[in-house]
Amino acid sequence: MMELKKLSEKWKSPFVAREKLEEFSGGLLKAHTMRNLDSQGIGIKGRIKIGKKVIYPTDEVVAWIEAKITDK
Repeated sequence: MMELKKLSEKWKSPFVAREKLEEFSGGLLKAHTMRNLDSQGIGIKGRIKIGKKVIYPTDEVVAWIEAKITDK
């Protein structure tokens, strides 16, 4: 399996804003997609909402991506 921990090691914050997911993941994740997945209850764990802003712990973002990787 790919080692994606380096994503969180390079990120300057322990959190990733939903609007920065595309930058964090190199274009793999889009904010609107995660918004939809969150509304379905299948998004990234540990989501924190402050007003209208949403952030995710970087380790949870990486774990979520790793869980979605397939070898197909």
